[in-house]
Amino acid sequence: MPNLKRGMMGSAGVPTSTPGALWTWGGNSQGQLGHGTVVLASSPVQVGSLTTWILGTIHSSSGAVKDDGTAWTWGNGTGGGSGQGDVIDRSSPVQLGSLTNWKTIVIGSNCSAAIKTDGTLWTWGNGANGKLGHGDTISRSSPVQVGSLTDWAKVDAYSDFTIAVKTDGTLWTWGQGSSGRLGHGDKISRSSPVQVGSLTDWAQPICGGGISGGGVKTDGTLWLFGQNGSGPLGQGNTIFVSSPVQVGSLTDWSSVSLVNDVVMAIKTDGTLWTWGSGADGRQGRGNVVAASSPIQVGSLTTWSTAFSASNFSGALKTDGTIWTWGSNNYGQLGHGGTVTTSSPVQVGSNTTWLSIDSSRYATIATKSA
Repeated sequence: MPNLKRGMMGSAGVPTSTPGALWTWGGNSQGQLGHGTVVLASSPVQVGSLTTWILGTIHSSSGAVKDDGTAWTWGNGTGGGSGQGDVIDRSSPVQLGSLTNWKTIVIGSNCSAAIKTDGTLWTWGNGANGKLGHGDTISRSSPVQVGSLTDWAKVDAYSDFTIAVKTDGTLWTWGQGSSGRLGHGDKISRSSPVQVGSLTDWAQPICGGGISGGGVKTDGTLWLFGQNGSGPLGQGNTIFVSSPVQVGSLTDWSSVSLVNDVVMAIKTDGTLWTWGSGADGRQGRGNVVAASSPIQVGSLTTWSTAFSASNFSGALKTDGTIWTWGSNNYGQLGHGGTVTTSSPVQVGSNTTWLSIDSSRYATIATKSA
């Protein structure tokens, strides 16, 4: 099986094997950086002093899991997105309840999802379009279990729908169905999980920023569906598709991230590939040209995890360095300023980064102690 990471935003949602310190940078209007302020940071700043974090995820709210199984959230509380039972913004991490069996957490733009070590799935936040999966459109400000099953393996969520893979390799989606983003061959919204097809070989779910979705299979093939206005489905055209379609015929896709209309993907040979919108230079190819089929970024074979955000992108290399590119109006590239770049630029000189996630204006990462 390929070395799979989270589809929507880098490796968030996938715990690292090594605990580390948590670092954030970029926009901070709602305290999502966790520094106890709402001041932006254009270079990485450590969140507290602990070195026990195994993953971090960020949007207008942020979340993280420690190696003791506790989950922590902070940032925007609108719609109950932080899961703390209220709608209060917080600028520092606050523990999510008192449980110690959280395995993974994913923070979307106005909804969140998490899986516990017992295989149960939990969601909270804005319930519009049924994206919380509870059979209704009611918002929840605290985690609520989705059904009663204990076989959920991986989950991804963003703004309008949620996608997940079970331990049996089946793929499930729910939420807004417009543009065919749920992959069921139609544009119908669902408020409870519905299986996509009948196959049992899905390995990684991909929630494409609320407008597209898909997944990587255990054989290393990549399949996408939904909105395709800038060619993010990789079919060489801009035709919307409401059922999974394979991207080419290759079987070596490893880490794939799709947000809105840009895909960043890494193959098992360590090469980096991109397609979709070229706006803001977020494809990293030194220009702003769109592409409807995969194009390699440079010629290096040392990339390990890629992420795509709404207006910038980045990747982690096997040497532990982080590289970012695209829009930088809030310092989200971490380069110490607000200069936009259309080619990869290293974030500082550190070589001990473990994982990374991003949102429209901010970035979160773990680093070994």
